[in-house]
Formats: sequence, C-alpha cells, structure tokens
Amino acid sequence: MSKLYFRYGAMNSGKSTNLMQVAYNYEERGMKVKIFKPQVDTKGGNRLVSRLGVVREADFSVRTSDDLYEVTEKWIQNEGKIHCILVDEVQFLKAEQIDQLLKVAIVLKVPVICYGLRTDFLMNGFEGSARLLL
Repeated sequence: MSKLYFRYGAMNSGKSTNLMQVAYNYEERGMKVKIFKPQVDTKGGNRLVSRLGVVREADFSVRTSDDLYEVTEKWIQNEGKIHCILVDEVQFLKAEQIDQLLKVAIVLKVPVICYGLRTDFLMNGFEGSARLLL
C-alpha cells in the first residue's frame, strides 16, 4: 500500500536538496519519478534550486485550480507506471490538492512524498501543511 508522506523542516534545512536526492535514488534504479512544484513559488521558475547549486526541472507547475489526481492519472495513461511523486514547497498547495495527493497514493498506488514548511515565521500554519498534519 502506498502512502502520503510529509517531510518538513525549517527554511534552509535541505528539504529541496533531499527531494532531488530521493529522485536521483529512484531513477538510479530505473524507476520513474514525477516532481510537482507550486506555481506560486517563483524561486527558480519551474526549477528546483538547492543552496548547494543542484538544480532540477519540475515536471509540473501546480496552479491552485489543478486537480493533481487527474494530472497523475493522465501521466500514467500516457507514459505508464510512475513509481513516486515528489512535491516541493507543499505548504503552498490547497487542502483539496492534498486530498487529491492522498487519493493518488491510495487509488493509483503511487507513493507521494511532500516537502515543505509547517508554519511561517510567526508560527501560523499553511493550508497545505495543516492538511498534511491531520
């Protein structure tokens, strides 16, 4: 059974670097990975950028209106099996998009690993992160 994971940490703690390392590890074993990045996160454009200088293109730039279950289902229909979905800056997703990612894990049996912040600097929760903590 696939699961939805939330890996959180402070700013500059290496979350994006870890995401890219996980992607590399899957791909090194011949497995297919897809990376989501919220469009509202403009750092690096459609690329994930690590403080270490590692850069990687995101596979999908998520808008607030996107249905992530439908996006994933279409990928599988067009390209075949996906072994893992990685989400950077998950705190910027809507609660319903988190629910869609859970549906991806349960129905499509694709593990989803989300990386992001739990709270802002004032300790206020983000919508996406709060949904993952339920």
